[in-house]
Amino acid sequence: MQENKQETEGILNSQVRDSGGKIIFGDNTLCSQFLRDYIPLPYLKDVQPEDIEDVSERFVPLFAEERNADRVKKVNIRGEKTFFLVSIIEHKTHVDYNVCMQIFRYMVYIWDAYEKEAEQKQEGISKRSGFKYPVILPIVYYEGVENWTVPADFKSRIQQGEAFAKYIPDFEYYLVPLKEYSNEELLEKSDEISLVMLINKLQTPEDVEKFRRIPPQKLEEILRETPQYLLDIIGDVFLAFLLKENLPVDEAEDLVGKVREKKMGMLFENMVKMDIQEERRKTEEQRRKTEAERKKTEEQRKKTEEQRKKTEEQRRKTEEQRCRAEEAIYKLESSMKLFIKDCKNNHMLQDETMEKVMDIYQIDKEEAREKVERYWGGNV
Repeated sequence: MQENKQETEGILNSQVRDSGGKIIFGDNTLCSQFLRDYIPLPYLKDVQPEDIEDVSERFVPLFAEERNADRVKKVNIRGEKTFFLVSIIEHKTHVDYNVCMQIFRYMVYIWDAYEKEAEQKQEGISKRSGFKYPVILPIVYYEGVENWTVPADFKSRIQQGEAFAKYIPDFEYYLVPLKEYSNEELLEKSDEISLVMLINKLQTPEDVEKFRRIPPQKLEEILRETPQYLLDIIGDVFLAFLLKENLPVDEAEDLVGKVREKKMGMLFENMVKMDIQEERRKTEEQRRKTEAERKKTEEQRKKTEEQRKKTEEQRRKTEEQRCRAEEAIYKLESSMKLFIKDCKNNHMLQDETMEKVMDIYQIDKEEAREKVERYWGGNV
């Protein structure tokens, strides 16, 4: 039983890694609601789920694994025979200053694929004056709590972009910063996408408390005609939030069950207030302490290693000095021995030899006497 529970918890916790934006743009109904509600383009005011085709698998795998939350949609605009819209959705929980380049890569791949498809249907068509590439609408859906400070234009990422503006590609993305929308603004839309965005907004204890104060009838009114599959998606979004905040799985499942029963107003009635901010502060404080301790330990290790190296170097130098001193003494003794024996062989008197040793080797009389006696033999 315990093993099955652990397995269930593992599966559920895998959902925590999913971005709320990935869930939103992964479903065509939610995506169409998002485009109608939050993208101020006349072409999109009547877009429906059946107008949207997900072509993400053709482009997202071309990039790094961390891009797997991106969605590329082909949206057919009704009544516009020649108008073709491709929407690129970026999901960001932290400020990313390279988002323009990521979008630009998608654009190039999409236009290249569009051209190749057109050429397969009619060879040489892309070289004709009437051939046009589809519009690409880049959208950045930002769920983070930090202010989004990234310039919206591509040329800002190019050195001397303003000076060479005429000669470089340029575009702007449309930013949807979730934290800038109040609960009231989201509730005005009265659709499922806005409810999902309300849940995605839950970042602090204040956010949770504001959500709890929403009149139950407003939430239940939104869900009145919601099909079961969308209720399941909304439940998944809420479950991901609860697990991210380390709520016990059993308690999280009970709360998600209220979503599926369309009882959103009762979600937090029996739930202990989650001090999310405090937990995050403690976690961050502990992380900083651990990091500081690690740095301190590493610094001490480096100092110890440096001291060991200095000690080893000093020992090596001392050993070299000792060897050089012994070698110098040996050479001096050998030279003195050879000189004394030469004096003896030349029939020089010991006293005269001792005087010469004192003069040549700059030693005193007693030491000179000892050297002559050692290498000559007999008393002086």
